[in-house]
Amino acid sequence: MTNPAERLVDLLDLEQIEVNIFRGRSPHESLQRVFGGQVAGQALVAAGRTTEGDRPVHSLHAYFLRPGRPGVPIVYQVERVRDGRSFTTRRVTAVQQGRTIFNLTASFHKPEQGPFEHQLPPREVPDPESLPTVSEEVRAHLGVLPEQLERMARRQPFDIRYADGLRWSAEEIKDAEPRSAVWMRAVGPLGDDPLVHTCALTYASDMTLLDAVRIPVEPLWGPRNFDMASLDHAMWFHRPFRADEWFLYDQESPIATGGLGLARGRIYDREGRLLVSVVQEGLFRAL
Repeated sequence: MTNPAERLVDLLDLEQIEVNIFRGRSPHESLQRVFGGQVAGQALVAAGRTTEGDRPVHSLHAYFLRPGRPGVPIVYQVERVRDGRSFTTRRVTAVQQGRTIFNLTASFHKPEQGPFEHQLPPREVPDPESLPTVSEEVRAHLGVLPEQLERMARRQPFDIRYADGLRWSAEEIKDAEPRSAVWMRAVGPLGDDPLVHTCALTYASDMTLLDAVRIPVEPLWGPRNFDMASLDHAMWFHRPFRADEWFLYDQESPIATGGLGLARGRIYDREGRLLVSVVQEGLFRAL
């Protein structure tokens, strides 16, 4: 049986069915909608497959237009917008059962030297080895791992460890700032294709970012009082990285109002180098 990391690589290996047209699998899941990170990762793969491969992904800007249906294939149509001397631009439309569910614009940039560099440092958090996995934290708190979470953990392609824990009670979130930090890495090797690592991290970037919006309102574990859905997603890729090595996802929410919550994240490697910047807005509705 393949491990979850191998299944993720397989999920990102799209079938080319025509020039500029690709088809991606959508696994049968118990979720109400297809995971947004999956669609974004697959769309970025489709965009990258239409380039020469010598220009890393520089940025992406995407909109989640409709919820996708689990178990139904998704077709990705790529428009070759521009092939310039330094930048390549692609626009991708994701279609499922004749309806557009997602679109993405991706920019690829030829590496070059800049005249200067600077970055914001990461905040101080414990090393990932000193933190429990989500499953370990749940088991320690409840004395048992619920069957549904155990099934999810077996399929989860990323090891996720919360620097500040899952915030189990109202007391833990009292006066809490809208911030969260997690360590992540793929649970197994992802190979050596840089595009696979970029798309795998794109997949992961949608997994915990909206936690920062929820933290001042409700614990991260337990019954949810809000239904939430990603509306849009933007990423800027600053340096090369491997998604199967530990990276720190430092997340914060500057505002939540009118049923919308904005979240932004900075992704660092273990040496404190800023790798990726992420911004996302989510829709929150009371259940």
